[in-house]
Amino acid sequence: MVAHARRDHPDEACGVIAGPDGTDRPERFVPMTNAARSPTFYEFDSTEQFKLYREMDRNDEVPVVIYHSHTATEAYPSRTDIALASEPGAHYVLVSTRHSEEIELRSYRIMDGQVTEEPVEVVESYLFSHTGADDIPDRG
Repeated sequence: MVAHARRDHPDEACGVIAGPDGTDRPERFVPMTNAARSPTFYEFDSTEQFKLYREMDRNDEVPVVIYHSHTATEAYPSRTDIALASEPGAHYVLVSTRHSEEIELRSYRIMDGQVTEEPVEVVESYLFSHTGADDIPDRG
C-alpha cells in the first residue's frame, strides 16, 4: 500500500485487499487505478472495480481493506471519504504521502458516518501473524 501510494504521488492511490468471506483475513492485494487522477480525490476505475467484484463473488471473497492515500494531509478520513464509505465490514486504511521520509498509515472502521480508529499491526506474513515465533516452521 505504501509503495503504491508513493508511486502514484502526487495523485491519490487506491485499492482493495480481498479476503475470504466471513474471516476478516486480508489475502489478495489489488491496486486499482484512480480514475479521477487527482491529488485530492480517488475513484476506482469502474471497469476494474466491476471485474474485481465479479472475481470476489466467484472466489467467495469480500473487500477486507479498502485503502487510499492522502497526498498533502494526515492519514485521516475526509468528509468525502466518510460520506462515500459503503462497505461497513471493511477496514478503511489511509496512507499519507505528505512527508516522503515518513510512513503514516492508519486504519479506521467507518459505519453510518462514524469514524473509529483501530490499531494497525504490521506483520511479515499474515499466515503467522497470530502465532508465536516458535510456531514458524524452520526453513531447512
